[in-house]
Amino acid sequence: MEPSQSPHLQQALPNPRLRPPLSGFVLTAIAGAVCVAVLSVGLFGLEREGILGLAVGLGLFLVASITFGIALMRTYPHAVLGLCNVVTLVRLVIVATLAGALISTTSPAWAIFVIATFALTLDGVDGWLARRQDLASSFGARFDMEVDAAFALVLALHAAFGEIAGFWVVLLGLPHYLFVAANRVFPWLGGALPERFSRKTVCVLQIGTLVALQAPVLDASIAAPLIVIASLALVWSFALDILWLWRSRP
Repeated sequence: MEPSQSPHLQQALPNPRLRPPLSGFVLTAIAGAVCVAVLSVGLFGLEREGILGLAVGLGLFLVASITFGIALMRTYPHAVLGLCNVVTLVRLVIVATLAGALISTTSPAWAIFVIATFALTLDGVDGWLARRQDLASSFGARFDMEVDAAFALVLALHAAFGEIAGFWVVLLGLPHYLFVAANRVFPWLGGALPERFSRKTVCVLQIGTLVALQAPVLDASIAAPLIVIASLALVWSFALDILWLWRSRP
């Protein structure tokens, strides 16, 4: 006889009797693609660079939407999409638009800063909604994490191409991807991590610093210490996680 599963584990696994809300996800993603197009045209115009920026933004959004749509079908355990995943899709719209802005040299700096700030204010809202609506899932957590990681990398590239930070600031956007790459070599890095408030705090510090670097009025004398503090915090946070995983490896 197989051991009985805990209620928590049963809730985390997809229920085969429920159909994942793929149609709702697809419709929301289509609306998101339209928003990416509208925002891109408004920011970049329809000159050659603007069209390239639009293509990059739409391409990134569509690839991400298809990837997570497949993941939703395979792993989402609820029959309702929920506002939590809609909010994450809205954040993906912003990330894709900002990625397209990397191509265009005519993107207004203040608009980039305002859009990035809005995305920052949404960070954490999706998780709060998921808990409030009882729609928490491993899919939603992964969706949120990957959008956060892409947001950090895009902002880091914007800062690197700016005038107040050197290209080394890109390192602020790479930790997640370096960790994933290391997991390919050291499988024990893929173990489950316990909840840690300091990890969330460091993530907010990382994203907040990268958003602040988009502000046209920020001086290099202020940007440099912000980057150093955020970098040290990230190193410390990842070191704690790696040490915990090393000690917990099978």
